[in-house]
Amino acid sequence: MNLFEPARRLRCGRFVLDLDRPLVMGVVNVTPDSFSDGGRYATHEAAVRHAHRLIEEGADLLDIGGESTRPGAAELPADEEIRRIVPVLDALRDCGLPLSVDTRRAETMRVALEHGADLVNDIGALRAPGAIDAVRGSDCAVCLMHMQGEPGTMQQQPKYGDVVGEVEDFLAGRVAAAVENGIARERIVVDPGIGFGKTLRHNLQLLAALDELAALAPVLVGVSRKSMIGNLTGRDVDHRLAGSLSAMLAAAMRGARILRVHDVAESRDALRVWQAIDDAQ
Repeated sequence: MNLFEPARRLRCGRFVLDLDRPLVMGVVNVTPDSFSDGGRYATHEAAVRHAHRLIEEGADLLDIGGESTRPGAAELPADEEIRRIVPVLDALRDCGLPLSVDTRRAETMRVALEHGADLVNDIGALRAPGAIDAVRGSDCAVCLMHMQGEPGTMQQQPKYGDVVGEVEDFLAGRVAAAVENGIARERIVVDPGIGFGKTLRHNLQLLAALDELAALAPVLVGVSRKSMIGNLTGRDVDHRLAGSLSAMLAAAMRGARILRVHDVAESRDALRVWQAIDDAQ
């Protein structure tokens, strides 16, 4: 397979995912301080109940995170991150859906894979020491995301000469590094990192150019409830559903294959209507 030939299937741990239609990834934050739902699902019991609700609403995958990476967030010790996510992974291991773990730490990756994770969703794009080694020998999928800076400082005046070109070059380099280190192409997804070291204009330019990034690998996009939606609509985080759905559909129309969302039922309905219209052409 050509290095930059887009894949239509994703090998994802225990699963092989068909990417002919966009998939919905439901967010399960086991954190007290995430920007959108911090504290609601901070216990593993609450997180598991929420995950089952997302499954009932039609999620295709679940993304489990133990550390908030919102702008300004402080770094979390790995042992605390592991303490938060392992009981959730154990409880959901046989739920019938692929389980993604949202982490940038090699130690957490290794433990999560031992407890049934099928996808490693890494905002650091496997650049942390030991990260590639942690996933190399498994069958898990990996999501390589672009981020300028670190969560604690990334929104302090981010600058680019050409945001689309720079993000594309970075992701192409990380895909190449993963392949060279033994991670099969059919396991790789890329994410432009909306809101991770980008201004509103940067985010809009990247969303408009997703079809270019889709030539690298299947694209995962997370726009749900983010500050860019608030900036465009004037809505607070609890009232950004309509804007989030609009941005999600725009991403899907430009080739995004995995859509990371908080509102699964509404996202599935929006995609179902869009797909029906598209199929009728």
